[in-house]
Amino acid sequence: MGGLRGFPVQDTPFARLAASRRTVHRFEARPVPEAAVRRAAHLATCAPNHKLTEPWTFVLLGPQRRQAVIDRAVELFREKLGDEAAAKRRVAWEAVPAYVAVLSRRTPSDPLREREDYAAVSAAAYAFALALWEDGIGTKWTTGPVTRDDAFLRLIGSESADALVVGLFMLGYPAEVPSAPPRTRADVFRVTE
Repeated sequence: MGGLRGFPVQDTPFARLAASRRTVHRFEARPVPEAAVRRAAHLATCAPNHKLTEPWTFVLLGPQRRQAVIDRAVELFREKLGDEAAAKRRVAWEAVPAYVAVLSRRTPSDPLREREDYAAVSAAAYAFALALWEDGIGTKWTTGPVTRDDAFLRLIGSESADALVVGLFMLGYPAEVPSAPPRTRADVFRVTE
């Protein structure tokens, strides 16, 4: 097929960055610089957003909020799968150097705007991951049970009634970079009549 990693695209710096990014599951213990997270969040705001609503918020969790989220995630995991699985989850989550919650805005009075804002924040979240990857920092984007829990916004310190969780990013320098998964769908692009 040619191109980069089998994609029919030209080999450019952006193509290499996008094609090399992976979801990272294991991180080194070293801390992630706040400046790198701040830079990535600011770059992420270059994402398109309808009517320039700028609906995104990036929340870097400090030690207390981080621990509260981990404790709640483990509690939810225990309720579903038991003590042994929850203990393993605690070890894995506590090994993650940093967490960033990515939020959009609820607009119940305007469902179309809420949908457009969610799409914009999703685009910004991907740009956030790419900007961190460019700095050698890996991410894992989760929308797991803790992000859908009624207590999540309070746990991260967001008292805003209009906040909508797009995801929780786990950040760190990769202990290992997973291999590229096979991309088997050939029908991702088509041209209409």
